[in-house]
Amino acid sequence: MVRSREAMSTRQPRVPNQLGRAAVQMFAASERMNQILIEHLDPTAWKAKPPGKARTIAAIFTHMHNARCKWIRLTAPHLKVPRQLERTHCTPRQARAGLTESAARCGEMLAEALGGAESRIEKFHRDGWARAWPVGVEMLCYMLSHESHHRGQVCMLAHQLGFPLPIKATSGIWNWEKLWKECGTPRGPGYDF
Repeated sequence: MVRSREAMSTRQPRVPNQLGRAAVQMFAASERMNQILIEHLDPTAWKAKPPGKARTIAAIFTHMHNARCKWIRLTAPHLKVPRQLERTHCTPRQARAGLTESAARCGEMLAEALGGAESRIEKFHRDGWARAWPVGVEMLCYMLSHESHHRGQVCMLAHQLGFPLPIKATSGIWNWEKLWKECGTPRGPGYDF
């Protein structure tokens, strides 16, 4: 397993309270799950055409990254917004690098929004058409639900296309203790750094 330098060097921002620290840790673990799926996905499955009008796996991962970019741009415009990915030309390597960068910015956004009184972030903007929410645990829940939904789609599509993910990947995304350790939090959320 070869990991990109960016994936290995994701550092979590220092956050003064338990909720902010846990949010950053949980989103980092969620991102590690994305990386595991891409690492173990058969390259042929990346752009394989699914039945019906479903998105390709490449399009799903680029959508995840691009949605994160939108959340950052609308919610925390003072943070550097990563460059969006083009779903028709994006390679697994580019997706991994883009997701790593957008996950780091989302971690910064969560740290600031949920980390204390000096936040410039007052509302979470999911989309330009949706009503903004006050920052809180709902923000994290929405972000994690979005990621989980699309990971489920990827696992299902890979299987339907004849490229099922190996058990190492499908069970690996549920090994939370290992995920936390890989993300720099050996004892998991709830423990100080």
